[in-house]
Amino acid sequence: MPSKTFYITTPIYYPSDKLHIGHCYTTVAADAMARFKRLTGHDVWFLTGTDEHGQKIERRALESGKSPQVFVDEIVDWIKDLWKILDISYDDFIRTTEKRHQEAVQAIFQKLYEQGDIYKDNYEGLYCTPCESFWAERQAKDKKCPDCGTEVEVVAEESYFFKMSKYADRLYQHIMEHEEFIQPSSRKNEMINNFLKPGLEELCVSRTSFDWGVPVTFDKDHVVYVWLDALTNYITALGYPHNPDKFDKYWPADVQLIGKEIVRFHTIYWPIFLMALDIPLPKQVFGHGWLLLEEGKMSKTRGNVIDPQVLVDQYGSDAIRYFLLREIPFGSDGTFSPEALIQRINYDLANDLGNLLHRTLNMIHKFAGGVIGEPIEEGEYDRELKELALATPKEMEKLMDQLQFSCALAELWKLIGRANKYIDETAPWALNREGKRFRLNTVLYNFVETIRIVSVLLQPFMPRTPQRIWSQIGIENQEELHTWESVKSWGLLKPNTRVEKPEAIYPRIDVEKEVEKKTEKKEKKKEKNKDKGEKQLTGNEINIDEFAKVDLRVAEIIEAEKVQDADKLLKIKVSLGDEERQVVAGIALSYSPEELKGKKVLFAANLAPVKIRGVRSQGMLLAADDGKGKIVLTGLNGDIAPGSRVR
Repeated sequence: MPSKTFYITTPIYYPSDKLHIGHCYTTVAADAMARFKRLTGHDVWFLTGTDEHGQKIERRALESGKSPQVFVDEIVDWIKDLWKILDISYDDFIRTTEKRHQEAVQAIFQKLYEQGDIYKDNYEGLYCTPCESFWAERQAKDKKCPDCGTEVEVVAEESYFFKMSKYADRLYQHIMEHEEFIQPSSRKNEMINNFLKPGLEELCVSRTSFDWGVPVTFDKDHVVYVWLDALTNYITALGYPHNPDKFDKYWPADVQLIGKEIVRFHTIYWPIFLMALDIPLPKQVFGHGWLLLEEGKMSKTRGNVIDPQVLVDQYGSDAIRYFLLREIPFGSDGTFSPEALIQRINYDLANDLGNLLHRTLNMIHKFAGGVIGEPIEEGEYDRELKELALATPKEMEKLMDQLQFSCALAELWKLIGRANKYIDETAPWALNREGKRFRLNTVLYNFVETIRIVSVLLQPFMPRTPQRIWSQIGIENQEELHTWESVKSWGLLKPNTRVEKPEAIYPRIDVEKEVEKKTEKKEKKKEKNKDKGEKQLTGNEINIDEFAKVDLRVAEIIEAEKVQDADKLLKIKVSLGDEERQVVAGIALSYSPEELKGKKVLFAANLAPVKIRGVRSQGMLLAADDGKGKIVLTGLNGDIAPGSRVR
């Protein structure tokens, strides 16, 4: 029975769009750590999930013509499918739209308010919608968000505020007394110098300009601001405050893995919230670096993101996991390129690991009839191989506890390299030719026993590959040989075990052919798109029944006016014949309010209502975008009454 618990979390991802390979980096690392701790006998709880509220989600949903809930549901389903194909072994997937989370957030907000940590005031300042972040004038130079570079908006609204300054000194003391709390240490210095020493400003923790969030129970005009809502997922998923059994068992978290861009929220806001709730702080928050492309950071706006599902389909999930964990020292930025991925597959997986297995099984079939003999005659080089095999698990465990995934795998590959060298040193073909049967049996046994130990240690990083190795070396059903305990001893493999004929677990990839295939795909795409007017199916086709669900009507615009402090938005009132609706539309740069009055347009009438900049919007005007910023509303031929259905 496991005697020690281990709680690990990823950030909860923002489902405003599909995730890219950079998002997978954190989750694969957390999964490897969770699997390693399970392998070494810990009672592990591994949490991931999605952060589904906020103004950005509300706006994206409106743009797509969907309710926010439907919008996020579709992306969350895609994320769960992605984690499945990458073999992410999470124990819980928390969604901030779940009832269990929302009720807990409301209870937390109420508690903080009642004890005087939250108060109501008016806010006017700078806000970045993509990052869901408020910034002081000194931080947002040239009116740009210091995190993402997007132009910030001036926001003025009534809000509730959290007294951050009340806990600043206590947090500073904790950071200074707990060296391991913020890692790597460079992140700690950044937080102290950039945020704590200049002084913390009180934090806005509610919004009134949109309603896609957790309602404040005692003030229905407010929703909980996304960071208080999102960050508390790490404890609400454990049942806090209503069902504390799991919380009492696993909290505090042993390690919380995040990208370096959200270190501020997890090492300033989050620990202060916990202090206010009188809850112990997590033992460690680790802010790793970014997975970059050669041209820089991956970004949807740059159009340079890498789809992880495409990579898995092409190269397999274990190869992708291995590359992410092996290529980059955890904590530093690293670069992804198809060439680097193929090189890792060819050199590490095909040449080193695959070749060791293939050569070993081939020699056992060629020299011993496919059966592992009994190791009787010890010889030169044996001791060195055995000592390294038995030392490797301990060294890997030490490195894994430091979250040094790349270094842990490097240690394992030292053993693989030593085994390949052992083949050349012992020359089994010569032993067979000279009739040295006892020595040959020992050497062949040592090959397979080394491969067995390697396969056990591979499990956290590449969960599918060990199964393929076990089936080939004849121990697929011998679970006692797959455990952590089994790598602490040499010689557990039973003699007279029959092995399968070798099958390449990682065939080499022909780089030239890969380049040719990519070039061919690009040329075909260019050929298809040579006519600029040609449009292509995207795989998102719907049938007539799905289309019929959209209630399209003719609408007549009655009046229009600009939305305060929003250059692109108009508040428009339309007539649908027997009723009037109010909508918010981003067409202010293409139409003045005066020229819209009396215009008849197509209107989607059955969209769920949303609040944009504090203005209720129910429905959507249909328009076309020329791709250069000009928006043109749909027009109608002939006189047709408002409210008429489009069929």
